[in-house]
Amino acid sequence: MRPARSVRSPVNLEEIIGVSPWAKEIRRNILQVAGHSSNVLVNGPSGTGKELVARAVHQHSPRSVKPFIPVNCATLTGPLFESRMFGHLKGAFTGANYAAMGCFRAADGGTLFLDEVGEMELDMQAKMLRVLQERAVMPVGGTEEIPVNVRLVTATNRDLKQEVIAGRFREDLYFRVNVISLVTQALRHRPEDIELVADRFLATFAVRHGMPLKSLSPQALRVLQSYGWPGNVRELQNFLERAILLSEGDLIDEDVACRFIEESTNDLSVPGDIEAVNGPELGSLPHIQSQSELLAEVPPSQAARAEPVSDGDQMWRSMDEVERLHIHETLQHTYYNQSAASRLLDRNRQWLIRKIKQYELDISKSKPGRPRKAK
Repeated sequence: MRPARSVRSPVNLEEIIGVSPWAKEIRRNILQVAGHSSNVLVNGPSGTGKELVARAVHQHSPRSVKPFIPVNCATLTGPLFESRMFGHLKGAFTGANYAAMGCFRAADGGTLFLDEVGEMELDMQAKMLRVLQERAVMPVGGTEEIPVNVRLVTATNRDLKQEVIAGRFREDLYFRVNVISLVTQALRHRPEDIELVADRFLATFAVRHGMPLKSLSPQALRVLQSYGWPGNVRELQNFLERAILLSEGDLIDEDVACRFIEESTNDLSVPGDIEAVNGPELGSLPHIQSQSELLAEVPPSQAARAEPVSDGDQMWRSMDEVERLHIHETLQHTYYNQSAASRLLDRNRQWLIRKIKQYELDISKSKPGRPRKAK
């Protein structure tokens, strides 16, 4: 089966909107690097348009007539990753009722975009490195390598240098993907771009929903420019779509903007850098329970495995129990916001969800963004 070619309309530099120094520089850098075939790493916070930059690099390159194939590495693991990236032969594994060419071959002559490359598992990184070195793929179940001509563009919100130091990302792969580096910037650092970005979204949503064109009042614009936008452009887009549907008249006023910001400030579930979240001061954080208090909350079905292991006069906890307690405390610390907790734990959100299920942690006691009531 041939992986689907990207059907999204081409990206022009005009779609990277803004008058800030960053906006002007990124447009200039895209034009500068697009004409080459070197691999590109796009780094920056979530919601800042890394895929938009990747598509612009492709669109302004000689490869623009060939496919742009996007892949989210955070959703692929193990055999699924190999099959999706390198393809497989018919009968290569149970359920392989047809052959698949894989994303590398589908992007031949064009651009392969690997989003969230920092989430790629280590064993998959080794296989990816070989493909980049040999410029050839071997389908699952195959015995012969197939040459590919692909420009690789990757993106991540992680610091890959720190990931290399921590042993979570291969150094040799890092140097392969980071030949050219482009960096996106958080929206809070370029408030002068908010008006232009908002106007573009408002025009798009008016057409999409068949509604009259609406605009921001000067007071509402000032409110938006003073907000930290932890979810960056993606959060602004979400606000504007809600605003045009809920606002009466042709003007989005200050009250609508203030109400959104108040709700967002009380809800840490908005994606983005945790340091960008307008959260509470340290002194107002909820009470973090001690290990003994947490053990008291363990369901009876877990009592046996939660019991500290006795060794003479000392009580030792198993590694599973230490991990369970640490995850529970972290969830409390972040008001049970899983995105924020996963960042503090330095793991991805899928890992945290698996651990919550594994340890049967009760995450229903607190509403995200609000402290738990003292018992």
